[in-house]
Amino acid sequence: EGLSDGQGKALKYDKVYYVGEQDFYVPRDENGNYKRYESAGDAHEDVIKAMRTLTPTHIVFNGKVGALTGDNALKANVGETVLFVHSQANRDTRPHLIGGHGDYVWEMGKFHNPPAKDLETWFVRGGSAGAALYTFLQPGIYAYV
Repeated sequence: EGLSDGQGKALKYDKVYYVGEQDFYVPRDENGNYKRYESAGDAHEDVIKAMRTLTPTHIVFNGKVGALTGDNALKANVGETVLFVHSQANRDTRPHLIGGHGDYVWEMGKFHNPPAKDLETWFVRGGSAGAALYTFLQPGIYAYV
């Protein structure tokens, strides 16, 4: 059936971008330097301790620093409608498109539910995904944060 505005009107999009937000917990030594290990198994105990702090040492999109910047930037033309799908495995997050907004937003990632409309920032619960549909009306640089 495709996407709907919640009132039965079909919604269409030109492209989909997936943004996977990940937290990493890299153990540090007593001087604050990141530790190195021979194997992942050797790091296990220290990684568990770092994770129990609930404070990630690194937060990245799509697996690494710069995965969505420079030559990897998400691009759209004026008039194109983009569906952004955002997931976060561990913590709550609040995506925001600077210069734009979510015309239609499915915060809980369930396309069967009616979408919220015109949200500047949307809430994605840890362990879930959300989606936002936006039509680019003007040229420029839009930052997805």
